[in-house]
Order: sequence, then structure tokens, then C-alpha cells
Amino acid sequence: MPFSWKNQKSPIVALSPMADMTDAPFGKIIREVVLRYVSESRLVIFREMISSEAVTRGNEKTLAMAKIPDSERPVVQQIFGAKPEVMAKAAKLVADKFHPEAIDINMGCPVYKMTSSFNGAALMKDAELATKIVREVKAVVDIPVSVKMRAGWSDHKECIEFAKLIEEAGADLITVHGRTKAQAYSGLANREVVARVKESVSIPVLYNGDIFTWEDYFKALDETGCDGALIGRGALGNPWIFAQIEQQLAGAAPMEVTLRDRIDTALTHLDYHLAHYGEKSLPTFRKHLAWYFKGVEGFKPYKPTAMTATDKEVIAQTLEEFYVNSTK
Repeated sequence: MPFSWKNQKSPIVALSPMADMTDAPFGKIIREVVLRYVSESRLVIFREMISSEAVTRGNEKTLAMAKIPDSERPVVQQIFGAKPEVMAKAAKLVADKFHPEAIDINMGCPVYKMTSSFNGAALMKDAELATKIVREVKAVVDIPVSVKMRAGWSDHKECIEFAKLIEEAGADLITVHGRTKAQAYSGLANREVVARVKESVSIPVLYNGDIFTWEDYFKALDETGCDGALIGRGALGNPWIFAQIEQQLAGAAPMEVTLRDRIDTALTHLDYHLAHYGEKSLPTFRKHLAWYFKGVEGFKPYKPTAMTATDKEVIAQTLEEFYVNSTK
């Protein structure tokens, strides 16, 4: 059966697209961790955004980012850009070559590098352009098209009317991050306004923002009435969050993450990272390693060695030493 948002098991559980983080190795370890604890997963992985301009130019690095191993599916590929014709061409190229289950359009990234070129959240300031992008992408692909947006540029209420227009343009699903562009990643997400978006449209709406534990997921859905949620920073160094949510949904007690789980999963993720990017890519894994052990009691003395190591065995040995000394 073709992928459809309306046919997904409710509530939807999804990994949010995060630049430089939600790549193939991260998707693989998350999917693997979930399937250790549930026999059938509802998890949907949103891949990190790729440039529509780079896709249409045939940029090899960008196209490599869009490859999807079958073990990760279902996968939604996010694209960004400000030119409707380029976005449509890129969406079709990605759909035809890599066959993601759906396409997501980034209208929410708040960073200056994006908004200064009228990408990401800047599109919320031009509803005519934004809706044209949605219509033109929808016209050339036969898979669902969604939009990820912010609560607004500077006013939280801006997203309500904007969401209605995006639905009218043909979007199959909307994700709303509860912060405005002006807030970036500071302050708290506004769940009340996301609830109003959900009430204002008939297509599925996913919530995004401030979900760091499995309990947060259920609280967010309760407060917004959304059809599911995307989890971003709460999944960094914490792939177990999805398994815990799915266990709770299945009526089982969510697992407790042990130090052994943390070390073994981090090292397996490292193996996947090196296999994907090459043996010299170890330094680029440090951002993930830092998240795996952020706030873990007793890790501070081991952090300098682990975070500066250029050899996988040094990291493994350091983590094992930490484990032995922590469990004496």
C-alpha cells in the first residue's frame, strides 16, 4: 500500500529533521534500537534538509545525503529553497531516484544563513510564494508533500492563517514548531497556538518542540490534540526515546536505559558512522558522542580523552574504563 499520512497508525512518532545530525547512520541506529523492543514500529524518520539548488545541479555530496537504505524506511526527505520551479524539479529528482515515502518542505529553519536567502522560516513572510512552492511540488510528485513551519516570524498567531493557506495549496500534513523565528531555540514552545492550528485545518498536524522524554511526548499530544509529534534535540544521544514511546503505546512499561545500553549503542552508532563516511570521519562523530554522555554522572574525567580521540579503539577503551569504574 502506498505511504499515506492519513493511513499511519495514530499517534505518529517521528524523528525531526536536524541539519548535520539526522543522517543515514543516525536513522539506522534509531530504527535498530526501536526494533529491539517492539516487533512492529510506527516510527517515521525525517531526514536532514537538502538544498533544492544543489539537487538540481547534481551535487554529489547532496545526492549522497538523499540515499535511503531500506532498513530505515519509512523516510521523509526534507528539501529547502525559495524558487518554486527549482523546488519542484528537485522534489521530482529525489522522488524518482531515491523513492522516499514523502517529501517535506522546510519553512521553519530560523538560522540567518537560511532566512537571509529567503529560505526556511522566511517563507512564512510571503504566503503567496510559500503556497506556490507547495502547489508546484505537489504537481510533479505522486507521494505525500508536507510542510514544517514555525509558530510564526515574530508573532505566534501568524502560523494559524498560514497553515490554512498551506492546506489549501495541497499539503498533506503540517508540522508546527511551537517557537517563532525570533525565538529560534530559546524560551518555551507555545503549545496553545499549535492546538489552534490543529483545530483550523483538516489535514494531520504534528507537533514539534521541547520533547525530551517519553512523558513529554504524551503531554505534548494531550495539550495540543495533534496527530503525533516530531522529536528533535530530545533524540540526540537518546535513540531510546522512540522505543519508550512505542512501548507505552503498546501498553508495556517503557525501558530503563542503562550505562551498558548507552555505551554499546554509542559504539554501534560510531561503527555505522565510519562505515558510511569512511574511517577518517571519526571527528565528525564527536557531536553525537557528546550527546550520548551529556549529563551522565561521573563521565567528566573521561570526556577529554573520548572527545579528542582519533582512533575508534581509544574511544571504546575509554568508555569501557568508565563503565568498569562506574559499576564497581
